[in-house]
Amino acid sequence: MQRIMVLILGLGALVGSVLIGPDPAGAQSCHPSYQGACLPVNGPDVDCAGGSGNGPIYVRGPIRVVGSDPYRLDRDGDGIACERR
Repeated sequence: MQRIMVLILGLGALVGSVLIGPDPAGAQSCHPSYQGACLPVNGPDVDCAGGSGNGPIYVRGPIRVVGSDPYRLDRDGDGIACERR
């Protein structure tokens, strides 16, 4: 199972980190546009770890984008978000 690390930052200090991956039991709470990580449907902003975004949630990729990209994680529009450069 592929695991994705999400870092949650609050007030500029590291609050915690969570390893997340595909979660078939909780699929309703995962955004349907992203495969390879369970991103929140109506949660706070999500940005790629190591990028210039300001969070508060960061995710490491690659993540496949299969629908709209509301978090704008797929900068080059190739269907793969948070790619290593």
